[in-house]
Amino acid sequence: MAYLIALAIWAAGWFINAKLANGPQSDTRGISLLIPIIFGITIVAMWEVLVTMLGVSPIILPPPSMIAARFATSIPMLWADFEQTILKGALTGYIVGMIAAFAVALLADRSDFLTKGILPVGAFMAALPIVGTAPIFVKWLGSDWESKAAVVAVMVFFPILVNTVAGLKDTSAMQRDLMRTYGAGYWPTLFKLRLPAALPFIFNGLKIATTLALIGAIVAEFFGSPTVGMGFRISTSVGQLALDMVWAEIVVAALAGSAFYGAMAFFEKRVTFWHPSQR
Repeated sequence: MAYLIALAIWAAGWFINAKLANGPQSDTRGISLLIPIIFGITIVAMWEVLVTMLGVSPIILPPPSMIAARFATSIPMLWADFEQTILKGALTGYIVGMIAAFAVALLADRSDFLTKGILPVGAFMAALPIVGTAPIFVKWLGSDWESKAAVVAVMVFFPILVNTVAGLKDTSAMQRDLMRTYGAGYWPTLFKLRLPAALPFIFNGLKIATTLALIGAIVAEFFGSPTVGMGFRISTSVGQLALDMVWAEIVVAALAGSAFYGAMAFFEKRVTFWHPSQR
């Protein structure tokens, strides 16, 4: 019976989304937002039905209703964890890594030696596992949010750097020659030609870095943190078999990550409205 009800819910969600996607107003912004919302509600409803009716233990997989109840009763704790991990660790590290990446990209742009030397090193550093680097930063900087910000800064530095360097080289020789015929030096050419042309690449790196920042800040807390933080709460709740709290933290992380990525996509659309990818 549980499987039949789950299939009925899936069929209803599929039918509604198919109607909306093939309807006359399928290209409107409201319909584009409504379709994934209905899909998400369908998945959550199937999850609730299957877990409840099949008697799955909450230690294995709690139903969404239990997760929602824990979320509602733990808002002060969740907010404290969000502030510690996202606002202090992830956001601070993201800003530091972004500024450092832009500065190094400008230096590399002035020197072929730096460009050829730093990109292979960047690829090597980006491949380093966070489980290896996080304990080192915790040892150096302590267990508070500063060490998490350092981990995040290292993780976001190289994607932003590589994309920025690639974007600054995206202009054609004819475009650069035209700027030289106007008597423009390096800095006017950079700000009026090359930097605007590099913006799609830069925002691509910034969007990639949003997810890396959250992953870095949360995972780094597994290796040492004060008694607050999303990674700390997840690790301790797993030990206490409080899986509903673990899922509540996952919901907060998912919402924060989606909002962070969406903010970058919003700014990209406003700043690079002229680019073919935004039409």
